Amino acid sequence: MAAETNTDHKRIRKSPVERRQEILDAAVRLISERGYNGTSVQDVADAVGVTKQGVLRYIGSKDNLLSMVYLENYNVGGNVSDFKASGLPGSTTDDLRLPAYLRYLVHYNSQRRMLVQLFSVLQVETFNPDHPLHKEFADRQNSIWKYYSGFDWRIPPSFSSFDEIRPTVRKALEVMDGIQLRWLREPAIDLNEEWAEFEPLLFPSPLWDGYR
Repeated sequence: MAAETNTDHKRIRKSPVERRQEILDAAVRLISERGYNGTSVQDVADAVGVTKQGVLRYIGSKDNLLSMVYLENYNVGGNVSDFKASGLPGSTTDDLRLPAYLRYLVHYNSQRRMLVQLFSVLQVETFNPDHPLHKEFADRQNSIWKYYSGFDWRIPPSFSSFDEIRPTVRKALEVMDGIQLRWLREPAIDLNEEWAEFEPLLFPSPLWDGYR
């Protein structure tokens, strides 16, 4: 009976979609632990239980795997459109508040620890100009600012335009990156509580009262 069960197990075939996702999940875990440079295609294959050629059939190359991991896993959620669909205070089109969105983003990231760790590891690795994602990370601040600028935020009237908020956005992202690094270490802190302490410093009273 046991022999029959083992044979049946070996005959199980996963769909291409399932296998591809399995490869990406393994890559996320390995790269978040070892970095891109410390992870090989063979490592991913071993984690999934397929051959190296089997992995390459789905990803094409190691560099392509990294792009898939970053663009299709880390970079797909927690965006402004998701926030607007959340129904949370400050998320409506006629009352879109930047502090409220950043608060939402921190909460979103607090629920995906491994992906935040992946991002943090890649952020350091990409200082190397030969890294496949070097340009992506070097342009990150500009890309985010351009993306945020495409929305009609409700900001205090003392600002003549959203362009004047750019230094605040830069500082907020820098603080968020730093808090996430501390959150990833032991003993762990509460990511949401830590952000709540910094938010009044980034968006102080009375300037931002009614706009958070």
